[in-house]
Amino acid sequence: MSPLFAEVEPEPHVKGIERMAREATTLLEKSRAEYLHIAARTILNRCASARMPFTWTINPYRGCEYGCRYCYARYTHEFMGLPRWEDFEEKIYVKRDAARLLARELTPGRLRGQSIALGTATDPYQPAERRFRVTRSLLSVMTQASGVRLSITTKSDLVTRDIDLLRRIALRNSLQVNLTVTTLDRRLARLLEFRASTPDRRLHALRTLREAGIVAGIALSPILPDITDDRDSLGAVIAAAHAHGATHLFWNVLFLKPSAQQAFFSFLERHSPDLTKRYAARFARSAFLDRAYQERISALITELKRQHGFPDRTDFELPAPIHETDQREAEQLPLFQIATSATLAPSNPPRVGPSATLDIGQSRCMGYSGHTQSQPISSRGPTNEGPPNSPR
Repeated sequence: MSPLFAEVEPEPHVKGIERMAREATTLLEKSRAEYLHIAARTILNRCASARMPFTWTINPYRGCEYGCRYCYARYTHEFMGLPRWEDFEEKIYVKRDAARLLARELTPGRLRGQSIALGTATDPYQPAERRFRVTRSLLSVMTQASGVRLSITTKSDLVTRDIDLLRRIALRNSLQVNLTVTTLDRRLARLLEFRASTPDRRLHALRTLREAGIVAGIALSPILPDITDDRDSLGAVIAAAHAHGATHLFWNVLFLKPSAQQAFFSFLERHSPDLTKRYAARFARSAFLDRAYQERISALITELKRQHGFPDRTDFELPAPIHETDQREAEQLPLFQIATSATLAPSNPPRVGPSATLDIGQSRCMGYSGHTQSQPISSRGPTNEGPPNSPR
């Protein structure tokens, strides 16, 4: 007679990451997420696309509890046999052996002069990191590296916890931290990124990193058509980045693969149904916004960056806009348009003053321009790019 709780064997045809996901063991269950241990075979993943500004990626987790409505990385859970878009934020796979794997793979001289991006398909400082500390364990190993270019991208102020390790890494490597900020409107940020640190906390983290002498800037990504792409909204983020001592600012526009489209369109239907048809038209034929839109945003960002003293480009900016990439390359796309820079850090970080806040309606908006950002998520009407329901 077989035991009551006999081990279930995976289906014979299930292989690779899907098989590993099925064999994962539960570490912790919470009301909104389940954490599972996945037995990773490697932690350094080579980026196959020549368009990308880095050679290797590291993701300490699979999935992300932040659940940002626009997150492009949701499709990565499909490789594990998890097709629901909600799975990406409800099933978080923890690579508990990541540090051991990295120590094995980070052999002397192997990666010298190459770029590593930490956090391309997950946020390395998402809530799981407070408990499992996988990212910190990886940084501990990285302190032994030399001549590597490392970039870290996050929406969490938890990154400041690791300043001790970041400073040690920067002694022998090129290090850059990118804090993602899409809007300064707290109400809008809470709708779009409802589990991430608030924008003002991310900006405070930026200031703290700069005061510690770490190269750090803002990833203004993704820019959302008819929601965060007007001059006032973009200008406010860029002004705040400058006020908090950012060494750089990078950007990217929204793109929506099918699973991300399901999540984002559901969000629009609930909070701004008048925009749903417009977005459906924009993304009817492609996951990427068209060239005309990209060029308009590029010109506007360039103008605003110059206004606030940022360079137009850096040595590591993507050589091609995101909308020109093909399907295979899209799977390698980062959350922003560049990875790392070693040339922008002054020996003494700039002094930055306290940020002001303005009470506007029910939200609190960081006050860095003469305009406010607090507005409902709604259509701003037709632009000169074409009628509302035409692909743009």
